[in-house]
Amino acid sequence: MNIFYNIIIYLIQPLIWIRLLLRSRKSPAYRKRWAERYGFCKGKVVSGGIMLHSVSVGETLAAIPLVRALRHRYPSLPITVTTMTPTGSERVQSAFGKGVHHVYLPYDLAGSVNRFLDEVNPKLVIIMETELWPNLISALHRRQIPLVIANARLSDRSAKGYQKLGKFIRTILQRITLIAAQNQEDGERFLSLGLKRNQLAVTGSLKFDISVTPELAAKAIALRSQWASRRQVWIATSTHEGEETLLLEAHKELLKAHPTLLLILVPRHPERFPVACELTRKAGLSFIQRSSGEVPSSATQVVIGDTMGELMLLYGIADLAFVGGSLVDRGGHNPLEAAAHAIPVLMGPHTFNFKDICAKLAQDDGLITVTDTASLVKEISTLLTDEDYRLYYGRHAVEVLHQNQGALQRLLHLLEPYLPVRSH
Repeated sequence: MNIFYNIIIYLIQPLIWIRLLLRSRKSPAYRKRWAERYGFCKGKVVSGGIMLHSVSVGETLAAIPLVRALRHRYPSLPITVTTMTPTGSERVQSAFGKGVHHVYLPYDLAGSVNRFLDEVNPKLVIIMETELWPNLISALHRRQIPLVIANARLSDRSAKGYQKLGKFIRTILQRITLIAAQNQEDGERFLSLGLKRNQLAVTGSLKFDISVTPELAAKAIALRSQWASRRQVWIATSTHEGEETLLLEAHKELLKAHPTLLLILVPRHPERFPVACELTRKAGLSFIQRSSGEVPSSATQVVIGDTMGELMLLYGIADLAFVGGSLVDRGGHNPLEAAAHAIPVLMGPHTFNFKDICAKLAQDDGLITVTDTASLVKEISTLLTDEDYRLYYGRHAVEVLHQNQGALQRLLHLLEPYLPVRSH
């Protein structure tokens, strides 16, 4: 099976190049830094520290509090954060600047992985969620470098897929030092695939360990008074193709009863920023782009959030939030950043990427589920006109967030044996 895997991964490289080139038509960043994808990163990293891999934006956001805590606890250790996508890369750079080293994780080719590890030579590797790369895992095992899968999740569907790999997946799992699962169900699925119980810990989800800092709250208050001191604001974030049109329709409908209402529309991927502008123009709505630095006038109906790393700030100026990828079948995005601001959170029916989190929020009246434009308009209208209803849902959302925190501290405690003793 291992030989078969290695043959396949080499054979598909030309297809990967074609895919990168196709994606680069919309996002030119996919055309750059190909050498990093094959482990060439000399001079871009510092060896002997902690390496953390987060495949894309969602995992990177969950990793931010962890990276900050590790930098605080182990200030002398360099940290290298790897991603696979340009948007993940931009998120790392906007969150940490020069505070961490950043490169792409190479493809799982034996030569590329070894070349990369020769340069980084980490004391500890942390992989966010569940990226199981056989050659990387085997190389770390051979070099006796501890590997921890943090915030690990494994859906029933993925577990069934892995089950077909039998002994191969069991061998790979048993080479991992520790899996810190988000919940007991995920943990049990790993055990059913051959993970040993002493390799498993259940920590809860790191995604709950976010907070609104006093600095961010102050910036949000200042921006709100500048943009909309006498207007109500709703925000629609992480939107996908097919979703912006529905949301702009909803906004047009809402403006009939709430003529001063402002919408902040934030597409999920940077390549959709110009598309969102065009769709807003076609909808006949007056808009500005956040990147222009302009302040919305009383005539501005939509602000297109086309900057990176500002989502938490923009949530802070809204009265309520719709979280995208959920009205279209993309599985939804993280509702907790909105919940952290104690504002009502709305999502469509497609939330399988955040099934547990959405279930917890919905169970305690911290999430409102809508199914289409009509139900979205109805719910937002009620929230805008009934302040008690709005405050009730916002309060419950932030309470769910607080009740489920603690995963970060549990994880940091689990990492201690693999890192140098802290000097207090």
